[in-house]
Amino acid sequence: MSGRIRKKQIQEKLEALPQTAGDDSFCPLCDRIIPPQQRDAHHLIPKSKGGVQTVVMHRICHRQIHSLLTEAELANDYFTVESLKQQNEIASFITWVKRKPVSFFEKSRKSQRLRKR
Repeated sequence: MSGRIRKKQIQEKLEALPQTAGDDSFCPLCDRIIPPQQRDAHHLIPKSKGGVQTVVMHRICHRQIHSLLTEAELANDYFTVESLKQQNEIASFITWVKRKPVSFFEKSRKSQRLRKR
């Protein structure tokens, strides 16, 4: 199954996940509260590389990770939240997004480095 039906099923599963600190869930990347409609599950090691462990984060944070890093880079170098936070471009993004409201969303653009591949 693919497309919008599958995405809706995934979103429903994410919204049903148990919350930390009452009704609030915090993004491990930007440390902001994640509204239920903005939750995404990020595989720390991509599924295509055999990863199964996921963390729930803001949709904008999740998409930014994939717009800046390849699956090979994620699997080899950035397979923890702490290592992601230390990557230069993601660290700049985190500084920027922390000033935005928790429900803020903007499309992520693939980095020039990845577009040339």
